Amino acid sequence: MSLLIPLYVHPAEDPAAWHRLITCAARTYGVVLNPANGPGEVPDPAFVAAAGALRAAGARLLGYVDTDYGARDAVRITADLRRHQEWYGVDGCFLDQVTAAPHGLPACRRLVRSVRRLGASTVVLNPGVHPAPGYARLADLTVTFEGSWSTYVSAFSRPSWTARQPPERFCHLVYGVPEPLVPLAVRTASERGAAVCGPVTGEPPNPWSRLTPALAEAER
Repeated sequence: MSLLIPLYVHPAEDPAAWHRLITCAARTYGVVLNPANGPGEVPDPAFVAAAGALRAAGARLLGYVDTDYGARDAVRITADLRRHQEWYGVDGCFLDQVTAAPHGLPACRRLVRSVRRLGASTVVLNPGVHPAPGYARLADLTVTFEGSWSTYVSAFSRPSWTARQPPERFCHLVYGVPEPLVPLAVRTASERGAAVCGPVTGEPPNPWSRLTPALAEAER
């Protein structure tokens, strides 16, 4: 099982979490960098330093870019990626709030082609639900569940088309997981056809401000 790590807390606010992440960065699928709901307007020195340390430790860096379910202009999205690349040296992008319906597929395809042309070697799409099947063929990884642990255990359903795709193409991001149940969350993701996951104990409004306890297993 690989771990996708969205750590949405400033390195100066929780340096211990960033240090732990750096020490086992090579054993993660990737780390999502999100200085200011995107790259921000100017480089953040703390994130520049953290990104450099993560790269040196062997991490794959993904720049967070919000697509606002297709409402954001593609020019602004690609500009965000360029800033991520120039300031933080990211390898790819984490496209958040991606549309999931069939009618949004052509625009998403064009967007993925654009970020690939800019040099994004890894593209992660996050619709947060199972999208129309064509989306999974566009990206390296698609987040097909983002939500609470209670919803994950009680209301998750898996469409049949996902069984025809490699598990390495899917990720489940689950928040509000009781810490003793984090290993169970990892196993559950694998059983449900997702080889990448990100279980955290945090709760909204920003559950991703906490580092996943699953990293402790990765360190062993």
